[in-house]
Amino acid sequence: MKKSNRKLLLGEEEIACRVAELAAEISAEYEGRKVLLVCVLKGAVVFASDLMRRLKIPVEIDFIAVSSYGSDTASSGVVRILKDLDSSIQGKEILIVEDIVDTGLTLDYLRKNLLSRKPKSLKVVTLLDKPARRQVEFTPDYCGFEIPDHFVVGYGLDFNEDYRQLPGIHILNLEF
Repeated sequence: MKKSNRKLLLGEEEIACRVAELAAEISAEYEGRKVLLVCVLKGAVVFASDLMRRLKIPVEIDFIAVSSYGSDTASSGVVRILKDLDSSIQGKEILIVEDIVDTGLTLDYLRKNLLSRKPKSLKVVTLLDKPARRQVEFTPDYCGFEIPDHFVVGYGLDFNEDYRQLPGIHILNLEF
């Protein structure tokens, strides 16, 4: 892992402030209700943890793992569920917690899949949104940051399982 191949896009403090703002907005909207956070593994685990600690409403958490990237930097367009939820979401308030919305294919698939399970409500919060790469119409309900079309790592996001531990979001340049 060479430092020279990445450039800081969003720092740790900037991310922490925005996560706190998102938590306040979500807490206000769901006041008096319990929410099931559906964390999309592995990339969203850091964001989900930080968000969950700042929410002022009762929450449960479950995990789902999907893949559309493999070991590449571009989405393959084929979405697969690698690990499903542990319990039923029928009749529950669901908030999908995602690290990044890129093409929109993964979230579009996941949203439709989870809606077929008859939750009371379903919304999406994403830390990062990259609308320039969108292939399907999809807009997250809550968004931390809109970013330009760069491959990013850190704060849970990876490239071949590297860089997840970085406290900020970095642009990864694989051509250096």
